[in-house]
Amino acid sequence: MVMNRHIVSTLEADERLTVELRTETLPEPTDHQVLIRIEASPINPSDLGLLFSAADLANAEYTPGKIVASMPAGAVRAMQSRLGQPLPVGNEGAGTVVAAGDAADAQALLGKIVAVIPGAMYAQYRLVDARTCLVLPDGATAEQGAAAFVNPLTALSFVDAMRRENHKALIHTAAASNLGQMLVKICKADGVPLVNVVRSPAQVDLLKAIGAEHVIDSSAETFQADLFAALETTGATMGFDAIGGGKLAGQILGTMEQVASKAAAFSRYGSTTFKKMYSYGMLDTGPTVINRTFGFSFSFSGFLLTPYLQEIGPEAAETLRQRVREELTTTFASSYKARVSLEDALTREAAMAYNTRATGAKYLITPHV
Repeated sequence: MVMNRHIVSTLEADERLTVELRTETLPEPTDHQVLIRIEASPINPSDLGLLFSAADLANAEYTPGKIVASMPAGAVRAMQSRLGQPLPVGNEGAGTVVAAGDAADAQALLGKIVAVIPGAMYAQYRLVDARTCLVLPDGATAEQGAAAFVNPLTALSFVDAMRRENHKALIHTAAASNLGQMLVKICKADGVPLVNVVRSPAQVDLLKAIGAEHVIDSSAETFQADLFAALETTGATMGFDAIGGGKLAGQILGTMEQVASKAAAFSRYGSTTFKKMYSYGMLDTGPTVINRTFGFSFSFSGFLLTPYLQEIGPEAAETLRQRVREELTTTFASSYKARVSLEDALTREAAMAYNTRATGAKYLITPHV
């Protein structure tokens, strides 16, 4: 039996969201189970959706190990299925296997550092199935493996989806993120033309320094002309948008159409070149604005990693996982602005900082510090 401190998030019908540290007792592992001492777990945007959603953190009540914040009525109505449920938070992380069940695959992991993505990872310990663990390469630390799933597999899936859907180049927004930097390295290694859209000159310099060829700044006066030139040069007709709200995704589709129409005969239905934008993030939670300037040969849809991996099947998914393991400390290395304990993660200063979801402001939870 192990005492475990972990973070849970509970939304009530009275529009109060409580995020707090709780203590539970974990049983000894049996059969294929292993007990992992969690040493590092990243705070990803997907975690923030469950952790805080649209809660008003600026006016919340902060006490040691606890945050109580108000939630907009509309958000509460949209999340009726979670009302009253204390939901554990944290998608992924890494740590050391300290106990194991009787199964051979579980026993083989004793003492090894592994990465997992079972949820409930903002915790000191986690009981998981040994068969879901990714054993880290020799010499790799838990911090290096903490983000071995969400960002690396998402970036690899972008390129995989491009090939499966018969496109030849990509465009990516909020491209200076950890995920965006991984995508730059993947595309450079694989010979895939990539257009990177960032939001400042400093971010242009950041991506250029790691080998990105096409980087355009959405804050520049020349952005539209730069976007057209990059799309014309690369032939990118598939994009992945991390912003969510606003006009950018629609602007990219419209510019793809301008490029395609330049070399095509006029048609009132638009070009026959198929253009596709995936939305995979919500850095901007406002409305997504799509102005129809790109005819009828287009698609705009959502993208989520887990359903995609299920769609391509276990063999293809395992191929992507193996590449992550082989390039964990190079292509898929993550950087962090700060490290916080479980307790410190629930302070006003930390919560306000990592909930901004700013590029270059990724936080890492270290539960035993």
